[in-house]
Amino acid sequence: MAKMSVLLGFFVGFVLLGLVSSRTFEELYQPSWALDHFTQEGDTLKLKLDNYSGAGFASKSKYMFGKVSMQIKLVEGDSAGTVTAFYVSVIHMSSDGPNHNEFDFEFLGNTTGEPYLIQTNVYVNGVGNREQRMDLWFDPTKDFHTYSVLWNQRQVVFLVDETPVRVHTNLEHKGIPFPKDQPMGVYSSIWNADDWATQGGRIKTDWSHAPFVASYKGFEIDACECPVSVAAVDNAKKCSSSAEKRYWWDEPTMSELSLHQNHQLLWVRANHLIYDYCADAARFPVTPTECVHHRH
Repeated sequence: MAKMSVLLGFFVGFVLLGLVSSRTFEELYQPSWALDHFTQEGDTLKLKLDNYSGAGFASKSKYMFGKVSMQIKLVEGDSAGTVTAFYVSVIHMSSDGPNHNEFDFEFLGNTTGEPYLIQTNVYVNGVGNREQRMDLWFDPTKDFHTYSVLWNQRQVVFLVDETPVRVHTNLEHKGIPFPKDQPMGVYSSIWNADDWATQGGRIKTDWSHAPFVASYKGFEIDACECPVSVAAVDNAKKCSSSAEKRYWWDEPTMSELSLHQNHQLLWVRANHLIYDYCADAARFPVTPTECVHHRH
């Protein structure tokens, strides 16, 4: 019997000052497609994927710097071929245009009994190909867990239940571009990606198990909101600390991981990292420049 591959993704964009905090889904987001595939049960939002359509939503505003979080309970059972995504631009956060920036969490479904994989990616000026994949230290289909992206002028940090699982550091002093000049939206969706999501596309979506349902709650955006009518350069100034104002993400403690967080990240990489583009010599015969300088 054909298996199902589902991809779930989410995108995150990001105040001491300028707080946009925990709110209801309706206050922060709006459906972007397949409204008939949305269900609200109390404080829980459910998105479903069937053989007709997936579903997705997007933030009503764009943001520059801060932290975005969602609590997600992933598709149970045979979820092969499905992808649930949370991203800032695509778990994403993303800016628009060919030179867009994007921070991705993509949750790759699997056959029953096999672990979900999380794929993260970072796009800078329209260039991605910075994938990392890992499994988790818990079953993400049994309960809600919090997935977050922290973004400031020094680093982008991907977190699972406040444990850092990836850091992308600002290396502009090495001539490497860093995403800090474009406001970003926050998005999430569920869709069929059985051409690649599970075991490289070898295992397909089993539609007899549809609908595939991902559940969400705990929507939080602690970030600097950017009006669409304001130029990007002015939003960058507005969302950066100065003598007159201080934002929490510009505090010295936010410029790098704490010692404890560093230990957490090293543990995750040692025990759960499955794929790192930096170590893929077949794909990148010349090591990507940022891989040479990143500590993690």
